[in-house]
Amino acid sequence: MNSQTAPATIRGPSANLGRYFRNRTLVTGIALALFVLLPSFLGGLIYGRDPYELHLGQQLLAPSGEFPLGTDSLGRDVLALVFDGGRATLIVALPAAALAFVVGLLYGLASAIGPAWLDRVLMRTLDTFLALPSLVVLIFFASMITLTNTTLIMLIGFISWASLARLVRNEAIAQRGRDFVLAAEQLGGGRWYVARVHLIRVMAPILAVNGTFLIGDSIFALSALSFLGLGVQPPQASWGSLLDSALDIIALDPWWLLLGPGVMIFAALLASSLIGQGLNARFGARS
Repeated sequence: MNSQTAPATIRGPSANLGRYFRNRTLVTGIALALFVLLPSFLGGLIYGRDPYELHLGQQLLAPSGEFPLGTDSLGRDVLALVFDGGRATLIVALPAAALAFVVGLLYGLASAIGPAWLDRVLMRTLDTFLALPSLVVLIFFASMITLTNTTLIMLIGFISWASLARLVRNEAIAQRGRDFVLAAEQLGGGRWYVARVHLIRVMAPILAVNGTFLIGDSIFALSALSFLGLGVQPPQASWGSLLDSALDIIALDPWWLLLGPGVMIFAALLASSLIGQGLNARFGARS
């Protein structure tokens, strides 16, 4: 009697995708990210109102059918300002996070695969950099330079890379002793080739987790600078500057002025944290 072998179960892309959707933390984070991204980049086009139009005689109106988030002290539509401020915030914060990611990755790899003396110099430099309070350093340099989107991206990016650099360096050193790395080196692979082809690939989960955290850090840093008048410059609104304007007249109790930018900043930071935690749980990466 012939025995029959049970057919092997084939796991396709849909099965892998299903594992992600069962991760409630990750799904919640992605939903919050869409809640932030879609209004910021598409909300103004759909809503169709000029955020800087002055509605005379309609200053500081509470939310209503005509103005869903009310108006500010100049009679501007707050909902339109929140949409436009989100776009202005994200077009600086997202590239700044990307810049910090690239700088941290290259710095950490250079320290890990370079000669011992270079590793010592780079790590001592990094220790000094990490000892400085980043927000104070941001405020110091922001007060000294001409503030444009480009300079803000560079400023935030070059301040936010240090923690990732240390993580990359430690992980790369831990991975260099593995068999596949040693085999690649024995077959003639140069240090940067091994780093690019093997080390970055094996560190990809860790990099993905910490990359999401960098986005939250950049949004927070830019919002803090804008709140202090050192971020996105007027007349362009941003979430941080909208909070600053609301607090200037807090005695008049305009609660609706705080609601929009406050919720969006909180949602952006929470989305970054949840996506990072979800990826961490999914990959088992260290953050």
